[in-house]
Amino acid sequence: MIPLRPIDFGTLFGATFQVLKRNPRPTFGAALLLNALVTILAFGLVFGLSIVSLDRLERASDSEADAIVAGTFGLIVLAGVVATAVALVAQALLQGLITIEVSRQILGEKNTLKQLFARGKGRWGALIGWTVLLSMALTVAIVILVGLVTLMIVVGGPAGIAVGVTIGVLGGLGLAVLGVWLWIKLALVPAAIMIERLTLGAAIGRAWRLIRGSFWRTLGILLLFTVIVQVAASVVSAPFSIAATFGGALFNPAGDELSAIVVLIGANLLSIAVAVIVGAIGAVLTTSAVALIYTDIRMRSEGLDIDLQQAVEQSAAGRTVDDPYIRGLGGETRPASAA
Repeated sequence: MIPLRPIDFGTLFGATFQVLKRNPRPTFGAALLLNALVTILAFGLVFGLSIVSLDRLERASDSEADAIVAGTFGLIVLAGVVATAVALVAQALLQGLITIEVSRQILGEKNTLKQLFARGKGRWGALIGWTVLLSMALTVAIVILVGLVTLMIVVGGPAGIAVGVTIGVLGGLGLAVLGVWLWIKLALVPAAIMIERLTLGAAIGRAWRLIRGSFWRTLGILLLFTVIVQVAASVVSAPFSIAATFGGALFNPAGDELSAIVVLIGANLLSIAVAVIVGAIGAVLTTSAVALIYTDIRMRSEGLDIDLQQAVEQSAAGRTVDDPYIRGLGGETRPASAA
């Protein structure tokens, strides 16, 4: 997929698309399946609960209405928690699958989805735990910031409002900067878990050490990829979002209610389908970029390219090959390659 030497940006950019092209079933197929599962589950839970609630409200007395609304709200919150949990698991699985696939494509292999799951055996729990931990840390930080702002506004009077707004603005900016910094410093944790098969604690330390000296380059590459993916997603999704918003008026100028509902539902379903497809492609590209950055950093700092070349040569000769990603063939660390 790539020349077995330190990777320049052009090669890295092209290789992310090669991941999709060379083996689309376990990459794009898995991403599409997981994204669709999460979307259908979230939409189905909220939509289903809303329909049931409306039906119950129509048949309920005034004294029962408040209890039904409160119960429905609680169920929707619970459904949101369940959908979020499923989304986190799906995100972790996809991240692990793509990371392993990239590492094996670099060696010229082509794995099935079943083989990729087998290669990650024993590490899925750690990766899911890492994804949940990140999500919880972000949630706690946001809740603390919102809580401080709310407290100052509620109990501080006019001066408290000013202080609360100041805390909100400065705290939000600080949280954003801290989040980006940690995003880059810990970006290689999934690769360390899935490729080097480290424990969660060891993977965090390993990722932190690997990124030294490559922080700004990694930040630039990942920010550029994020912007490209988001812009492309917006361009592709925009026509369908517009159709979902104005479809009823455009295709049903007579104002027939049933036709308007059918057109609106159809346009929204099409918009959701496009969003799922675009999201799947974006997830594969972004995760592939991180896996390639991890490989490039190890090539530059540890001479991983030498180990990869030896592994390919031994495999071509029909000999048994140790995993070249686990600190070098035979367990030794190679000297660093020239950048």
